Amino acid sequence: MAVPAGLLAAVAGAFAYVGVVDPNEPGHYPACPLLRLTGLYCPGCGGLRSAHAVAHGDLPAALQANAPAVLGYAVCAVLWTVWVVRATRGGPPPRIDPPPVLLWSLGVLLLAFTVVRNLPFGGWLHP
Repeated sequence: MAVPAGLLAAVAGAFAYVGVVDPNEPGHYPACPLLRLTGLYCPGCGGLRSAHAVAHGDLPAALQANAPAVLGYAVCAVLWTVWVVRATRGGPPPRIDPPPVLLWSLGVLLLAFTVVRNLPFGGWLHP
């Protein structure tokens, strides 16, 4: 249980820091290099704003800032919970071995998200 507890402490600490140090205020975090150099939003743009909103319990704002990041937080939370349940029952940690089709599908969805958020009609996806 030490490793899952340590991971929880690290993630909770990171979310607590982002919850206290607001990424919506300029100067607290470095700017996205892709956005700075090209003016294009990457799939991660808005991720800190999303984490800040999650830390404050504002799910609509988190989804507006970066919906794929919120989905990623939820998937990680579910995987961590499965890991803890298995560890408390004395079983091995879950093995994460997604099929290639799932990985390619996630890649295509992130690419589509990135392209749409950078098109004129995708302004509602801007962080």
